[in-house]
Amino acid sequence: MNLLDDSTVRDRLTGLPEWRREGDEIRRTVTATDFPTAIRVVDEIAVEAEKLNHHPDIDIRWRTLHLVLSTHDAGGLTELDFTLAARIDEIAASHA
Repeated sequence: MNLLDDSTVRDRLTGLPEWRREGDEIRRTVTATDFPTAIRVVDEIAVEAEKLNHHPDIDIRWRTLHLVLSTHDAGGLTELDFTLAARIDEIAASHA
């Protein structure tokens, strides 16, 4: 996977308003209605991550999920990060 330049990252983030860039990562927080829903969201993200063979860092704090994406093998952000971020947004929205 090719690294995205700063301009492309900024452009891609305009379509993902819940995500923010921090260095070579993009981050988002999802707040579920309760703990079981948060775990269902994580389960669905896990399925998508396996399909893409790209796995986010997920920190679960009760009903709050902190998600971080970066393509470590490439040393930064690639299209794969934004593909999974968009899918995570869809999953989160389906549990709102």
